Amino acid sequence: MKKHRTLLMLLAVSLAMLLGACDSLPQSPGSATGEQDASKPLILDRSEMVSATGKVIPEREALLSVSGGGVVENLLVKKGDLVEAGDILVALEGTEQQLAAVSATELALANAQFALVSLYKDTDLRAAEALRAAEIAEQDLEDLNNSEVREAQAIRAVAEAQRNYEDAEKDLAYLTKTPSQSAIDQTYANMLLAENKLKKVIENVEDAEKNLKKYSKYPSVAKIFRRALKGLEIQRTQAQLAYNDSVTRYNDLLSPPDPIDVSVAEAAYSRAKAQLDQAQMDLERVQDGPDAGDVALLQAQIDKGMRDYETYSAGPDPQDVALAEARIANAEAQVAAAKSILSDLQLAAPFDGVISQVYVNESEWVAPGSPVLLIADLGNLQVETTDLGEIDVAQISVGDRAVVTFDALPDLSLEGSVVSIAPKADDGPGVNFPVLLELNEIPESLRWGMTAFVDIEK
Repeated sequence: MKKHRTLLMLLAVSLAMLLGACDSLPQSPGSATGEQDASKPLILDRSEMVSATGKVIPEREALLSVSGGGVVENLLVKKGDLVEAGDILVALEGTEQQLAAVSATELALANAQFALVSLYKDTDLRAAEALRAAEIAEQDLEDLNNSEVREAQAIRAVAEAQRNYEDAEKDLAYLTKTPSQSAIDQTYANMLLAENKLKKVIENVEDAEKNLKKYSKYPSVAKIFRRALKGLEIQRTQAQLAYNDSVTRYNDLLSPPDPIDVSVAEAAYSRAKAQLDQAQMDLERVQDGPDAGDVALLQAQIDKGMRDYETYSAGPDPQDVALAEARIANAEAQVAAAKSILSDLQLAAPFDGVISQVYVNESEWVAPGSPVLLIADLGNLQVETTDLGEIDVAQISVGDRAVVTFDALPDLSLEGSVVSIAPKADDGPGVNFPVLLELNEIPESLRWGMTAFVDIEK
């Protein structure tokens, strides 16, 4: 490696001498005086550059370890896996039980938070109910003091109760009253008339059917009889219904009333009589004026409703709120404690990257702080110098341009720039100031750990 580096240095010096000799030659057409063509690779004058060896490193890398010791229960990644920030990479024994404990504490916290919200919702609902009760009592008191309206309502109630009573009385009398002989005779006569009418209509139907059959060969005549037959059939149906009704009426007069029907009618009559009596008493009470006890009761309801409204409008009891908030604080502490224990049992990815090395196996005991995984962000590879001395580092600045070549990729030459300079030399033999360079492009063939040769413009 050193021999290769020496040869490159000799070639660079020779190239610089040739370039110096060419400075005296005429410029080729189309070229600017001493300006670099942007389309060509950057070539630095050896007299104006600082050279160093470096290595390719990722933008970010982390050697991960667990904060608490234990047995590896699940190793969820392998070397080369792509992971995202927050992904669980390793789980120690006891993780499942602790996940359940975290869920339980989170549920307790949700219940405590819901209880506090319910305190405020309950008081809002009770305030609304108290105000509504006060408004209803106030309206009832106003109606109670409005004698004209109340008397009109009471009179209407008495009239309606009177009608219901009279109807119930008629129904009961119809069921229980013994019919007179004249009523029986009249009903029987009506039944005979209905029977005769039905017979007559049946005879007419039969005659029409005979005529229709007789003149069926004569379409025009048959049509007349068919139309007549249809009308007679309707008459027969109506006559049959009338006869059936007359028979039912006659039988009802001769048969005693059904005891169940009588009981129902008597109950309806008693209920209508009681409602009529109550309506008449209400009318008399209205006409005598509002009762002092009723007025006092309604006023008390109004006062209570307004007091309750003021109480609940002020919100829940401060002691209840303080207790609910204390329960929330305790639940939050329980959640934090459970998650802290869980974090000691799990190893999560600190950023998006690639698992570069795995140092443990499943069922293996790991001690706190011992290496478990190496993760790196390979999306943006950089170059860090490894042998830049104090004299050279004093000649460069952040932002200086550089050309980077690689021992493993001899045909590759990349441009870059200085992004940081170490403020202090590395510990170890000699004086070395690490300098970080950002590359303008990252080829797919470039790999972490490759050796790089850096030429930085002064």
